Amino acid sequence: MKSEISDRWLFWGPTLVWASTWHVILYQLASQVPVLNSVAWRFALAALLLVGLAMWRGESLRLPWSAHGLMLATGIVQYGGNYWSVYEAERHIPSGLVAVLFCLMVFGNALSGRVFFGQQVSRRFLLAASGGVAGVVMIFWPEIASTGARPTAALGLGLGLLAVLAACTGNVLTLTLTRRGLPLVPILAWSMGYGAFFLILLALGSGVGLQFDWRPSYLLSLLYLAVFGSVIAFVLYFKLAQRQGPARAALTGVVIPVIALMISAALEGWQPSLLAILGMALCLGSIFAATRK
Repeated sequence: MKSEISDRWLFWGPTLVWASTWHVILYQLASQVPVLNSVAWRFALAALLLVGLAMWRGESLRLPWSAHGLMLATGIVQYGGNYWSVYEAERHIPSGLVAVLFCLMVFGNALSGRVFFGQQVSRRFLLAASGGVAGVVMIFWPEIASTGARPTAALGLGLGLLAVLAACTGNVLTLTLTRRGLPLVPILAWSMGYGAFFLILLALGSGVGLQFDWRPSYLLSLLYLAVFGSVIAFVLYFKLAQRQGPARAALTGVVIPVIALMISAALEGWQPSLLAILGMALCLGSIFAATRK
């Protein structure tokens, strides 16, 4: 995770990790632990690991008090509201529709990058990104087409859009802090810690309480989501966003569904249709067009 890592690895690292977390999260959902608790434990553990990483790198955790307000907001919005909304949205709408909604981060990040950081994106990039989103729609079309039959689909759609907005906002807040010259790893440690604390308070205040599952499947999935899905993936992702801007970093969300479904085909028996295969090809071709020199 040093600065000499190539942009290619900064892109494919979080992409591959987050694609695999779609399957790993199933082990969390299979337990009796409430979503609020599972997400809180994930980011609490990740925050502790980031503290250790910062100390190993010789980076101080003493950040200016003026930064703590933004890190608290980041924790609540990105690592609390975002992930909680995603889990809750999937109770009301198909996961494929949630994946399509998160592809829209490309445009949200492009807009926020231009407004807050003055970063321009080309018309070719936007056209290619649109092609990628269309490819994801093709992949998940059977799920999307059945959404109207769900009585609470509107609620799920609202939660999914809220999660996308929270993720875009969290991107802006984190990059604002790094542009002040503050080190990324301590920023993420504080932000994830604040997010976990917020979720714990929310669980206690809402009557959910604090629950845990000591079975190996839950423990191992929690460890994977904390180490790889939170620490490694977010450090690489935000380093990519620092170098190439938030819009290009958000292209990971277009490729992730393709790889996740490949994993699902290998481990869960998912069988792609011709439309899904064409959608995958469109996604990968669009990413190539968006990222080439």
